[in-house]
Amino acid sequence: MAGEGVPAAATAATASAAGGTLLACPDCDLLQRLPPLPLHHAACCARCRAPLCRHKPDSLERTLALALAAAILLLIANLVPMLGLSVAGREAFTTVLGGVIAMWREGSQVVAMLVLFAAVIAPALEIGCLLLVVLAVRRPPAPHWVATLLHGYEFVREWSMIEIMLLGVLVALIKIAELATVIPGLALFVLGSLVFLLAAMAAAFDPRVAWQRIEWAAGGAAGGAEAMR
Repeated sequence: MAGEGVPAAATAATASAAGGTLLACPDCDLLQRLPPLPLHHAACCARCRAPLCRHKPDSLERTLALALAAAILLLIANLVPMLGLSVAGREAFTTVLGGVIAMWREGSQVVAMLVLFAAVIAPALEIGCLLLVVLAVRRPPAPHWVATLLHGYEFVREWSMIEIMLLGVLVALIKIAELATVIPGLALFVLGSLVFLLAAMAAAFDPRVAWQRIEWAAGGAAGGAEAMR
């Protein structure tokens, strides 16, 4: 699920150098100098033609706006009911966390923990890491702990699986539709919107810009290589 040019430290080690930026191809490891990219243009490897990076205008500003919107949606999705069932005149509603607690009490502790991590904790960490990174690098040089957050962002991003949870919910709804009346809650629509918002947030973020603004990166290639290990 890694995006273009990420993780920056693992796949596209960059280092500021006089006259430009040195960048290693994530596919063939060819080290090459990256020229300034015009608006909406992309750079490819000179040897294997693998995509190296794309110029994303106003990356930090757009990422910050999308991350704030995603944080609000995630908060709403975990506070309001996601689903309701109506049987014989009785209605019951539950939230995402309520579903996790119900699965735990039913003896499915492993599934409950996986749902909790993939649908609540990982998206929250993904949004939180990116918010801190974007806020920290807006005034370079950014502190060195931003590098740890960038690594953490790539890790939790792979575990953020709201779309998988929604797919499971839809399958369950089809199965129980004949037994009870299903009442979609506000959280179900909010989570659907959050899936697209998280994808847009990841697409807008340019990790290369963040890596170049970290304090040790400003000191030169040697410092950058040491911090990437």
